[in-house]
Amino acid sequence: MTRNRAGAAPARVSLLATLATAIAALAHPVVAMAERAYVSNEDDGSVTVFDTARLQVIGTFQVGKRPRGLALSRDAARLYVAITGLAKCPPPMPDEECAKHRDPSADGIAVVATAALTETGVFKGVSDPERVALSHDGRALLVSEEDSAQLCVLDAARGSVIARIKVGREPEGVRASPNGRYVVVTSESDNTVSIIDAAKYVLLRTVAVGKRPRDLAFSPDSHLAFVSGEGDASVYRVALPSGSPSSQFVQLREEARPMGVVFDPKRGRLYVSTGHGGTVAVISAKDAALLGEIQVGGRPWGIALAEGGARLLAATGPSGTVAVIDTRTLTVVGKVRVGRGPWGVVVGP
Repeated sequence: MTRNRAGAAPARVSLLATLATAIAALAHPVVAMAERAYVSNEDDGSVTVFDTARLQVIGTFQVGKRPRGLALSRDAARLYVAITGLAKCPPPMPDEECAKHRDPSADGIAVVATAALTETGVFKGVSDPERVALSHDGRALLVSEEDSAQLCVLDAARGSVIARIKVGREPEGVRASPNGRYVVVTSESDNTVSIIDAAKYVLLRTVAVGKRPRDLAFSPDSHLAFVSGEGDASVYRVALPSGSPSSQFVQLREEARPMGVVFDPKRGRLYVSTGHGGTVAVISAKDAALLGEIQVGGRPWGIALAEGGARLLAATGPSGTVAVIDTRTLTVVGKVRVGRGPWGVVVGP
């Protein structure tokens, strides 16, 4: 009996130590689940990084001219930023005049080491890149070349060109489907989306959608793509891979200018930033019901989910801030001051 009692003591000590370690870990959930938001500031050539839980800015660094689209590597060690030498021209200026103010040498994909927040190089070989996304396997960068009407595919490690695929005029939004089978590109001038085979990098079909499509999001099963239409305040639904049916899913108010799109799988919702409308629209993905609009001010463009979907971040360009939305209450719970003209947002560990 004495040996048994003596032998039981270390087990009890071990159990208590394990419990103490678990309690200590639970006492610091923010540290364990820490996330960063990276925000491209189009007007001052920088990227701002902030803690998504504490809403505190970690730092701001320069990346090049007119940064817009952003993508994070799978391990979050690298940030890719689309930069362009095409000037940001006011709407009254014709495209031909705007093109005179271009510096092609500034075009590229800036590569940033996220640990040190320093640029390690620029991938060249792209023309007027607007958006950049990561392929499903993380090995390639998908770049929309606005002026050349192409999707350019780059090796994510070396920056070499893997493929170029002709798409519609003024391509902007580009996304890889969750199942890894498709890449979809929106083309503003043609009012179309291009559905591309992600294995062979060949165009499968071109599908008509709403006016001036800007961005898209996939359903979790990759059977549908939801496309924002800035020109007619629409959100279209496109079946994959056939492209048919393609139909208007939601008609927003006339003042809305749908821009960024995010699918919230936990709540079965679409979040759509409305640009000059100054809001983020919340839409039921099941029945297309408009659940409400959240006033965020400015001109919201890029949006991203954070904190396991508990928060939605919206870059509001003219205000120089990112609005932070509680997705449970659908209210703005804070704003983070970033650089001038925040455009895109991406979130990672």
